[in-house]
Amino acid sequence: MTAPGITVSGGAGGIEADLTDLATLARGSTGLAEELALTSARCHPVLIDPDLLASAALDPVGVARIEAALIEALDGPDGLTVLAARFAARAVGLQAAAGAYEAADRALAELADDLEWAAGFFWPATVGGLLVRGVARVAADPTGAAVDVAVLLADPERWLTEHPGLVDDVMGAVPGVGSHVGVLTGGLAGGWLGGGDVGVAARRLGRLWPDGSPVVTPLPAEVSGPAVVAPRGVDDLLGSLEVRARRSGSGPDTIAVRVVTRADGSTAYVVDIPGTADWNAPLGPVNPETHDLGTNVRVLGGEATTRQRAIAEALRRSGAGPTDPVMLVGHSQGGMVAAQAAADAGTADFDFDVRTVVTAGSPIARADVPPSVQVLALENVHDVVPQLDSRANDDSPNITTVTFAGQHGSIGDNHGIGTAYRPAARAVDAGDDPSLAAFRAAAAPFLVRPGEEAAVVAHVYEIGRR
Repeated sequence: MTAPGITVSGGAGGIEADLTDLATLARGSTGLAEELALTSARCHPVLIDPDLLASAALDPVGVARIEAALIEALDGPDGLTVLAARFAARAVGLQAAAGAYEAADRALAELADDLEWAAGFFWPATVGGLLVRGVARVAADPTGAAVDVAVLLADPERWLTEHPGLVDDVMGAVPGVGSHVGVLTGGLAGGWLGGGDVGVAARRLGRLWPDGSPVVTPLPAEVSGPAVVAPRGVDDLLGSLEVRARRSGSGPDTIAVRVVTRADGSTAYVVDIPGTADWNAPLGPVNPETHDLGTNVRVLGGEATTRQRAIAEALRRSGAGPTDPVMLVGHSQGGMVAAQAAADAGTADFDFDVRTVVTAGSPIARADVPPSVQVLALENVHDVVPQLDSRANDDSPNITTVTFAGQHGSIGDNHGIGTAYRPAARAVDAGDDPSLAAFRAAAAPFLVRPGEEAAVVAHVYEIGRR
């Protein structure tokens, strides 16, 4: 299958990386201003040095020239004192610019959440406005409106994948709708529904699914196939993940912990985490399957789930310690869990050294991944699943987002690892974007170079809860 064209944002070549460089330049300017000012202060006493002044009796013209040259060098238009002031002002300006950009980004994200919440809370007005807009569209272009309706009715699934932003809008409005319901019930539903944004709403709603405690059962290790081949790039990583997702299927949740050992004896750990397979209803007993709807909701709310804790136990059983390099590779919910585990890296919730994360079709924009973790997020613009967090990924230096257009006509195929994401992974492996190059450098402990020898042991675990 031909690899699609890709668009890269964020990462080492992104806008926020430029802002980081701006802040670094500001600090450098501050340091230079301090050095120039200190040098100027140290040189000024030379003007009144007793020996220099005493020599004026012998050579008054020479001393006058020295004094004039020194004053020019220290306090003239291009002197040290003026330069120090200029660099200090430059530092203030650069710091203010970087801070303003960052504050504007945060404010815009919060404003978007607020507007979507309002659209949901005042849903009668929103629906009314949409109806008025629809009537105006029919009146202005009845033929075009009829064609649009015909296309929608002929293939609703394809129509939705052509307009995935609608999912973003609906998910952003859900917290407002929940808050509206909470008001109507006199606050009785407020503990379960509503909230100021998708993350808060998911945390409240997630309480309806009991999370239990983890159960980890070892299965026979993989002895053939992609899982035991040392990965060379992102396509190899997704190839192993695809096999794990297929074998997990709708049965018990299984993950693989792959131990990559190089010729020098160094080891690294790669965890394959498949997506959702159990769409269970809320308010039931503890569900033994951890790749369920409840985990989706809870991890969207930023919680350390039982699935995450089970993955941590599987890593420990595979020999990983707190200082061993770990890469997490996940599809759909698997990517969400991976991003949350990275956010919890080094804590009691996930006491491992997570270096890199690769996600495919995962809504991870609200995960608070630390700068120490490099993330590569693959998102198909025709895949509705990455829209479920109602926010675009941050343009952070450690988060590289690769978007591409892979329209296969259905929600499932547009979300599939093999149908949608592996072709994009091949394009990533061939790409020379600076952000991709920086990610590959960060992923070096987990990826082998051409001709390099490495052994892979693929431990497989069934994980669940009780």
